[in-house]
Amino acid sequence: MIISVNWLKKYVDIDLPIDELVSLIGERLVEVESVKYIGDKYADCIVARVVTAEPVPDSDHLSLVTIDDGGRQESVDRLPEGTIQVVCGAPNVRSGMLVVWLPPGAIVPSTRGTDKEFRLEARSLRGHVSNGMLASARELDLYDEHEGILELNLDAEAGANFVDVAELDDYLLDIENKSLTHRPDTFGVIGFAREIAGILGQPFHSPSWLTSTSPVDDNFVFEPVEINIADPELSNRFSAVILQTTDHPASTPLDIQLYLARSGVRPISPIVDVTNYLMLLTGQPLHAYDYDKFLKVAGDIPVIGVRRGREAEKLTLIDGKERSLANEDIVITANDRPIGLAGAMGGSETEVDQSTRRVLLECATFDLYSLRGTQMRHGIFSEAITRLTKGVPAELGKYVINEAIRLLGSVAGLEQVSRISSSYPVIQSPEQVEVSASAINDILGTDFSNDDIVKTLSSVEFKVSDDGSNLRVAVPYWRNDVHRLEDVAEEMGRLNGYDNIRPTLPERPYVAVRTSKFDSLRREVRRWLVSAGANEVLTYSFIHGEMMKRAKLDPADSYRLVNSLSPELQYYRQSIVPSLLAAVHPNIKAGYDKFALFELNKTHAKSIGNDRDGVPLESSRLGFVTVDAKSDEAAPYYQAKQYADFIFDKLGVTVEYRNLSSQADTAMARPFEPKRAAEVWLVEPMVLIGIVGEIKSDVLAKFKLPKTLAAFELNTEVLFSVVEGKSVDYKTSSRFPEIERDVCFQTGYDVEHQSIVAAIKQSLSDSEYDITESIVDIYSPSDRSHKNTTFRFVIVSHERTLTNEEVNQYMNGLTDRVCQSINGRVV
Repeated sequence: MIISVNWLKKYVDIDLPIDELVSLIGERLVEVESVKYIGDKYADCIVARVVTAEPVPDSDHLSLVTIDDGGRQESVDRLPEGTIQVVCGAPNVRSGMLVVWLPPGAIVPSTRGTDKEFRLEARSLRGHVSNGMLASARELDLYDEHEGILELNLDAEAGANFVDVAELDDYLLDIENKSLTHRPDTFGVIGFAREIAGILGQPFHSPSWLTSTSPVDDNFVFEPVEINIADPELSNRFSAVILQTTDHPASTPLDIQLYLARSGVRPISPIVDVTNYLMLLTGQPLHAYDYDKFLKVAGDIPVIGVRRGREAEKLTLIDGKERSLANEDIVITANDRPIGLAGAMGGSETEVDQSTRRVLLECATFDLYSLRGTQMRHGIFSEAITRLTKGVPAELGKYVINEAIRLLGSVAGLEQVSRISSSYPVIQSPEQVEVSASAINDILGTDFSNDDIVKTLSSVEFKVSDDGSNLRVAVPYWRNDVHRLEDVAEEMGRLNGYDNIRPTLPERPYVAVRTSKFDSLRREVRRWLVSAGANEVLTYSFIHGEMMKRAKLDPADSYRLVNSLSPELQYYRQSIVPSLLAAVHPNIKAGYDKFALFELNKTHAKSIGNDRDGVPLESSRLGFVTVDAKSDEAAPYYQAKQYADFIFDKLGVTVEYRNLSSQADTAMARPFEPKRAAEVWLVEPMVLIGIVGEIKSDVLAKFKLPKTLAAFELNTEVLFSVVEGKSVDYKTSSRFPEIERDVCFQTGYDVEHQSIVAAIKQSLSDSEYDITESIVDIYSPSDRSHKNTTFRFVIVSHERTLTNEEVNQYMNGLTDRVCQSINGRVV
């Protein structure tokens, strides 16, 4: 955002060096990225009056011009009558006009400071000496207009310095406006000037037209247009009025053109220039429609509407590009036909041009979150939408549209021919905040008195009443960021300078915050998984809707961000596993073929619900994937399960694996292959905590992943809540040797692995020995006639060294009980 210091000076008294001003602005309002002085490039420019302008013989465009410079330039050849001869090719040159003359020796402003500086000299053109040149706006580096020389419609004398007449002895401040997102009032020159007044300790008074309106005669030629806002959330204020041309000559004053140009906005026409000028001045965008074109589109039904875009709807904007509208876009309609993309750009069908005789002027605010989406979708970053996405206050429009009517009358020759139509679905009530000096001083560590607070806040037009103890602060309508005591305290600290607050140590004791048990367990789980060879990653909590679809998740169950950082980050994720799947392929592509990834983070889903304040609930999760891209291993499920069992063993909890059922969390379970995945249940208490298994083949294909991949996702809130209340069982290691036995159980193909494990654990439950079992191998022939599952048993006694006979006898009894339970045999 570019701010002209001279424009600011029209509203606030600035009497300090530019570097001090910039320093104060940076400390107390916003960072100034750069400062540019523009006056030096116009040092050679002189105001002159055209005395005569005659065509040059044998030329179809050149004119022989004599000018009066008031005798200003000394080293130049003059005609006997004291005038100066210049050859000019501009079609608009005529006698009597005031122009900008660049004398011989002057550097053309548009080239100054470049590697191609162009210094003028007296030279002959078609046999006539031309002493310098008459400059166009482009040559003066004002704005991109080169069809004719610049005409000065100012009250100035020949010989005056152009830099003074045009107020070009000016500094331009390039403002880093991202930090002003919450301050729409500072996106207008008046609001910015108000802040500088507060910083300098000066009382500020807004122009009267910005705080009050005058009664208007309601006797107009035309009936007002009807306004139809389909949903109050789309626009909290929309005003419109009809104006038509008069015989008044239409011409944008040069000062308006130059301040527009200095602010980065190209002057176009009187109507457009007035709307842009008021936008830069107040922060409130306006838009003008050709009313006759509007009626043609609307079928002569004067209804202007605001609604959502519709799928497959298209709209050609004034930049000539056709846009495909989305349901998230807000559109302006003429009797329900789109004529503009709200807040961003008008449509070409109703564009104002030189033939326009009647104008429909719009002054409105729109849902800023929808507009931010429109910015990203359509790549439109106009001055108007930049301001509207900051939350322009609805109350501002009432004053700006009245000033627009006045200015369009004096500048563009338009007169009001209908009363102002206005729709204000949600009227904003003024904020009242009760504060006290002691409360503000407690927050800031200052010693402000009531008088200090009244003076500071009043300087930026807060109305403050003092009852002797407390202060009641009436917040002006343009400050929609002030709602509570802390906001008022911030104003006091900022405007008076945080650097002026005397540093003092807090009197309260410093006490370190004890890490919660939940966070301690998360840290331990991280350490354990890393020690087991896994790699922790941290992925975005916001994901693309397409990622969810690839993982079989429904985007409708996700919270969608209305002001997402990018189109790739539109939704809160419901599950962590899809984010990990997306991270696998880039790692394989980078040359890593065998690895494991995990992430401890939060998920959000509509199905989880909200808390009592309506805030979406969060779910803490552990997501994990393991992959071996070059392996022929047919059962990666067991690799993921091994990591999960490792965690459960470390936590000291017992789990049970079951077939997927309807109780499994939908979002968590959807990417998994039901026949090669299992629910994970805590045994005490019996509660479902997650899913472990292989991923569906079509999901793998969409993420470009190998089949040898498995994953798990656990609800750590439930898991850790059980662990937090669980006592730790300690068992000493035996000093006697262990004995291993491998046993292969042959069962029917349909016998579940978990049922075999359950039978083994049941048989081991009353053992006098310390026995652990682990899976070694699973085999089934191609005809699926049976399944062989091999387990390794490690047996040890804490009392003596076991003999082979004792172990064999015990294992025979164990295998008999297991085989009887699973209807199998040992092979």
